[in-house]
Amino acid sequence: MNRLSYLFILMLLAVIMPSEAKKKKGSSVAPKGISERVDSLLQLMTLEEKIGQTVLFTSRWDVTGPVLRDGEEDAIKSGQCGNIFNAHTAEYTRKLQKMAVEETRLGIPLLFGYDVIHGHQTLAPISLGESASWDLELIEKSARMAAREAAACGLHWTFAPMVDIGRDPRWGRVSEGAGEDPYLGIEIAKARVKGFQGDDLADKETVLACVKHMAAYGAAQAGRDYNSVDMSERVLRETYLPAYKAAIDAGARTVMTSFNDLDGVPATANSFLLKDILRDEWGFDGMVVTDYTAINELIPHGVAKDEYDAGVLAMKAGVDMDMEGGIYMDHLKKAIENGDVAMEELDNAVRNVLALKFELGIMDDPYRYCDEEREKEEVLSAQNRETAYQMAAKSCVLLKNDNSALPINANEKVAVIGPLANSKRDLLGSWKAAGKPQSVQATILDAIIKNGGSENVTFSKGCDINTDNKAGFAKAIEQAKKADKVIMVMGEKWSMSGEAACRTNLDFPGVQPELIQEITALGKPVVLVFMTGRAMTIQKESESVDALLNVWYPGVEGGRAVADILYGKENPSGKLTMTFPRNVGQIPIFYSYKRTGRPFDPSKPKDTYKSRYLDVQNTPLFPFGYGLSYTQFEYSDITISNSELVSGNSIEVSVSVTNSGNYDGEEVVQLYIWDQVASVTRPVKELKGFKKVKINKGDTQKVNFTINEEDLKFYRKDMTFGAEDGQFTIYIGSDSDASNSVEFSLTGVKL
Repeated sequence: MNRLSYLFILMLLAVIMPSEAKKKKGSSVAPKGISERVDSLLQLMTLEEKIGQTVLFTSRWDVTGPVLRDGEEDAIKSGQCGNIFNAHTAEYTRKLQKMAVEETRLGIPLLFGYDVIHGHQTLAPISLGESASWDLELIEKSARMAAREAAACGLHWTFAPMVDIGRDPRWGRVSEGAGEDPYLGIEIAKARVKGFQGDDLADKETVLACVKHMAAYGAAQAGRDYNSVDMSERVLRETYLPAYKAAIDAGARTVMTSFNDLDGVPATANSFLLKDILRDEWGFDGMVVTDYTAINELIPHGVAKDEYDAGVLAMKAGVDMDMEGGIYMDHLKKAIENGDVAMEELDNAVRNVLALKFELGIMDDPYRYCDEEREKEEVLSAQNRETAYQMAAKSCVLLKNDNSALPINANEKVAVIGPLANSKRDLLGSWKAAGKPQSVQATILDAIIKNGGSENVTFSKGCDINTDNKAGFAKAIEQAKKADKVIMVMGEKWSMSGEAACRTNLDFPGVQPELIQEITALGKPVVLVFMTGRAMTIQKESESVDALLNVWYPGVEGGRAVADILYGKENPSGKLTMTFPRNVGQIPIFYSYKRTGRPFDPSKPKDTYKSRYLDVQNTPLFPFGYGLSYTQFEYSDITISNSELVSGNSIEVSVSVTNSGNYDGEEVVQLYIWDQVASVTRPVKELKGFKKVKINKGDTQKVNFTINEEDLKFYRKDMTFGAEDGQFTIYIGSDSDASNSVEFSLTGVKL
């Protein structure tokens, strides 16, 4: 049978079983009807063609890891490669798609993926920055913006969201996640999946989400990328797995394996993760892809003796697609012929890949994402820029504001100092995807000048980010002396966080601390604006400056957003989603730590044999959930509908929040619960609810929460998941240090 005959059969199948059945909202199950089409196509495929669908190679358009091979175009034409990543633009993806559709026997289209982590070309703040907004609606909107742009540029698939819980800021990839808390991580994972995938993958403005990294990658030992992970199953299930499951429940269609091992087994060969939990417990029927060359890395991990062995281990563990390593392409045919991999196992993998291509509609219209006119309209549109601006403004976290240093009056003389003040590239942060520095219309300096006027603003770089050159100190100091206020824009270079960007020293790098010290010694009001992709150790700086504003890497519209906050056009409302340590010796540090038998009481500093340090307080520099506003919010006492929660029922708790300051503002009202006595040790507090509310100055708003038995469940002593009768404390406030509390009891739980 020739190729035209096969194409005719495919067209006939498309008519007989059209892909109009929509993916059920909130489900990770493929639409009805697609499985039949997949099975029909599978019967037409040779072994080599099946293997080709499990292969994912990078285009040389953009490379995000160590390059292993060239010749991806030849692999496409031969049917050896059915999927491509790092290729984008409507024109280029159409060129590659044409090879697959018109030059292979069956004409199965390519699936195009890319690291669209916090935007495609219109970059929003880094993901950790977005999480600091605590604005789920806006986070979803930002992901939707990224999906529209990516899809317009020929992409079907993004390698996001990263839902790894990050409690060690030495790990560079905390920048890609939502911070340290499982509850917040769950809510943000759901919002981002919904933003990327929408309600229907057949809508060509959506892209496939990819939940990563399965699993527990955020707990890499010593905060070092690619390192081992060792934890109990209780910790795995209570802290790290919930966000992955939430993303799956929200409908995410793909999952990426992590680089780490878990319980001695690398994730890419870990059937406990990929089959027992992901498939059997959670019911996931989507596609599993490795991270970059992760199958090859089973050899240096020491669980595979060669590439053949590595491929067998990965396929049998449940890995459907091999990213870049070429292991499946080179060795899977022999493994099947030898009986080490069953044909059924390969068929299942191919089914999972083909189902996605049907769901996206590219089996019926391979070029539906390759629309150059749509690309021109969508990329960097005014609408997208406005979304990026809103996200940047709401992500900034005001950590200190003494002596009314902020906001700045437009007629004040301002000296802007720092190596990041006039940088376009650093605004974009890591994983900038197709983002370009030239797309930044204003640096922070540019936007400050626009707000304050060129006659009121001077600039001096002062120093580099990570050198010992002090040649610029003198000019910076001279300009600071002449100013009413000083704005210092400092921090980490964009490349100092993200993948393979781990640090053991989390201070400001280079001679930046010395320049800050010399400027603050002048006695002028100093505002320190800092960019970072992680929590930092900045105790000395926080004590010496008047105001401290964390802006992360705020994206393509970040310059304008930061300046508007500095000049009071925007009121900061961001809250930390990672605890800031006093020094690296406190790491890992997070708010929901377990109780100990010898807790330290700060009121008794001489009580020696307690859980404490000799040289620093136990408390962090800034706690989880912390962030200031230009206005002040006052909380009433908590009211509770019933002091007894009977199993199966719910109770209502509420608090009134008054804006007693001089500005309209937004507040993130946070609810935490402490389980006082249980069969296993429980955290001192756990976030169980939050609401971001806008309150005009002088107004009071009542904020209500509902609590039921589901909120109180945990993995009990016997590892069953459920609640236990007992006494609980509710805390409601502006951060995790909230002391405003009320108690209730849970009764009638059936064990």
